Amino acid sequence: MKKYMVYILECSDSTYYTGITSNLEKRILEHSRGLKIGSYTFTRRPVELVFYCEFTDVNLAIEKEKQIKKWSKAKKRALIDNKIELLPNLAKKKFN
Repeated sequence: MKKYMVYILECSDSTYYTGITSNLEKRILEHSRGLKIGSYTFTRRPVELVFYCEFTDVNLAIEKEKQIKKWSKAKKRALIDNKIELLPNLAKKKFN
């Protein structure tokens, strides 16, 4: 069964990049090496993998990636830090 990973990278400018892949190791290397000049992470290297989760349903993985991309930085940080109990409250507030 094929697996899909939704992942979050922390960039050198302290921003987060969220993506999806079926080969996490290869994709992280692509980000780290800067293979795509126009990509978000190209000028923000080095990058560090700070979170990932696995899915067997590609549609669910895509849905979760899109959901996380809309989250505030604080909410992403809570997910990364495994502070799941904070997620509902952070959804109600705006942070800079």
